Amino acid sequence: MLPLARALIRRRWIVIVLWTILGAYATLRAPRTPELLSARGGSFKVTEADEVSALIRTRFAAPLGETFALTLQAPSAVDSGRPGAVFDSIVATLRRQPEIREVVTWRDAPGRPFISADHHTTAMVIALRTTSGDTSAMMVQSIRDTVQQTLRHFADRERYRSLLTGRAALDVDTRTLSTKETRRGELQLLPLTLIILVLAFGALVAAALPLLIGSLTISVSLTIVGLLTKITPMSIFVLSIATMIGLGVGIDYSLLIVTRFREEMSRGSSRRDAAVNTILTAGGAVITSGLTVVVGFGALIFTPLVETRSVGIGGLIVVGSAVLLSVTLLPALLAVIGRNIDRPRWLARKLAWYHSPQLWEKWARTLHRHPWRALTLGGLFIAVLSLPAWWIRVGVPARHWWPAHTEAGAGANVLQSIGAMGYVVPVRVLVELPAGRSATEAVYLRGLKSLSDSLRADPRVGDVVSMVDLSEGNSILKYSLLYSNLDSARAQYPVLDTYLGQDSRIAMIDVFPADTTSLLTGMGLVTRARSLAASPPKQLRDARILVGGFHATNVDLQNDLLARFPLLVALILGATGIMLAIAFRSVLIPIKAILLNTLSVAGTFGLVVLVFQKGFGIRVLGLDGATDAIFVVVPVLVFAVVFGLSMDYEVFLLSRIKEAFDRTGRNDEATMEGVSATASVITSAALIMLLVFGVFAFAHVLAMQLLGFGLAVAVFLDATVIRMVLVPAVMQLMGRWNWWPGVDPRQPARPKPMQSGEHHIP
Repeated sequence: MLPLARALIRRRWIVIVLWTILGAYATLRAPRTPELLSARGGSFKVTEADEVSALIRTRFAAPLGETFALTLQAPSAVDSGRPGAVFDSIVATLRRQPEIREVVTWRDAPGRPFISADHHTTAMVIALRTTSGDTSAMMVQSIRDTVQQTLRHFADRERYRSLLTGRAALDVDTRTLSTKETRRGELQLLPLTLIILVLAFGALVAAALPLLIGSLTISVSLTIVGLLTKITPMSIFVLSIATMIGLGVGIDYSLLIVTRFREEMSRGSSRRDAAVNTILTAGGAVITSGLTVVVGFGALIFTPLVETRSVGIGGLIVVGSAVLLSVTLLPALLAVIGRNIDRPRWLARKLAWYHSPQLWEKWARTLHRHPWRALTLGGLFIAVLSLPAWWIRVGVPARHWWPAHTEAGAGANVLQSIGAMGYVVPVRVLVELPAGRSATEAVYLRGLKSLSDSLRADPRVGDVVSMVDLSEGNSILKYSLLYSNLDSARAQYPVLDTYLGQDSRIAMIDVFPADTTSLLTGMGLVTRARSLAASPPKQLRDARILVGGFHATNVDLQNDLLARFPLLVALILGATGIMLAIAFRSVLIPIKAILLNTLSVAGTFGLVVLVFQKGFGIRVLGLDGATDAIFVVVPVLVFAVVFGLSMDYEVFLLSRIKEAFDRTGRNDEATMEGVSATASVITSAALIMLLVFGVFAFAHVLAMQLLGFGLAVAVFLDATVIRMVLVPAVMQLMGRWNWWPGVDPRQPARPKPMQSGEHHIP
């Protein structure tokens, strides 16, 4: 590595110029990436819900494509006077739009909850001709503009409030809000981070460099992610991850590099020699740390979800960019800046108290004297925090899932207030009959009716619509007579083409959840529908019954991800253990690291469950109640990301302990030296990480809040209880066995000869 370090510093100006060009391009290109990211996600594996969507698109003459819901709130009853004229005008305008196939209002469905009790609020379901999520997403703003243009014809338009919602509208608004939240987070973080860096370094120049590296990491990463969207779909989750992880690890690695460079300079090294020595020591630790972090992200690539796989790919890019910038551009800049890194010098004198090693040396000596006490108290603390994790409930959160600070989210809340939300996210049951048979046969009509009645009997169901539910009170005999002439039936009931396939071999049943049904219990409704499909009425035993829709998609994704979670855990633990064993030539160190990092993850899960699922202190985060469940993606991402990030501080600490052990041959002294030398760096890095993740814990998108809170808690636990208490305690107790088999623990400690470690650069 020495020749590479020397070559890099010798050609430092070339390195700086190349990164300047790339950074300028990335800074211009990165802002375009958010619009290329998908808010919907999905699975790379064809699920049952995907198969249902494909059959609806291909087997029905008039498939019910994507649906929107438009709510209208008026100053008085919408079925009379001026509000009635406004309502009629909007409906007529929408029905003239070529991309809209049907508009269903309270007048078309008088038995359904499309109007509030006081008649001041109404909702209409807008069925699009398209079945493509991407195409419908492009129509969101068009339909909103159409409604607003219609309202402009009325002088009192300000008294009316129209809100367009639905799955596509929620996706679009979530993506827009995520982009705004990310930019807001960046603006809030930069000045706060600068303050911590100034405290840590006591110098403005030294503090500015990590910010530069962190900002460049984000820009470069988002640019690469944007280019990758042409090859594979990338989730909007990547935007938050790129900002949180990019800024966090970029600053962490820079903090370590700059701190070591200043140490080398204080020993009298020239700026170029100091830069080389920094690459060989801190640079090696950064590379090792980066490799352990990417293990967690790399494992996510093997998951079936667009969201998790995107985060895996994005994480690899972010960490790779941070490592590359930290071990190339940053040392090159340091070799140019030299002793100017400490400017202004008067500031360093005033802030010397912050990074004084005396406090940490005292702490290290205390741990050395009482390792069992530290291990017991620290272990009990983590165990108590981990207890709530046993009650984790995985699923789509019962509330707060739709961002209320958007038009679509507000519209969803209005729908729920009048009991119509279920009509936007129906559970869809497809019944496919054997070749040569028709759903219009009396025996199959009887079977469909029996299945429909069984679904309707569930208290979570608000309404059921199918070809045997077109008119209330119709008997099977009446339906048989009706369908004896399909052309006449279609003329009488145009909606029939939505529920009966073109070849009559396939029929659809739409199950609309009741208003009291949350997204979480909606998933339970899918499970109920699939159990009925597995044991269908006797008339449908030769049929194939599939269940799809929004809720079913979430059930399929959750089942797929949970099925692969054990493999993901094993892959992360195994790969991390092997890498640490190779890096430190030890058996006990990787085992200890895996066990303690697992404790950190368990404590994090416990607090996430306690705060979000149970609702303790959740109002501090701007939410008004418990979520009742944790979105399945969150535990997977938190485990993978936390396990990787935890290794940052582990490698920082162990690298310094190993360096001291190689020099002295004494494990106790090396542990105390490592703790006192790295404590201020780890503390400063953790404070910055806490800020980065903490800002996102107060976002207005629940998924971002869950991730931000989880990662912030994990960093806090890892940098305090784990890294500053449990790790040193275990290292003290294990003695020279920490370094077996690289060192024979039965041999007495023999200090190695001192090495200057300095290399002159001509």
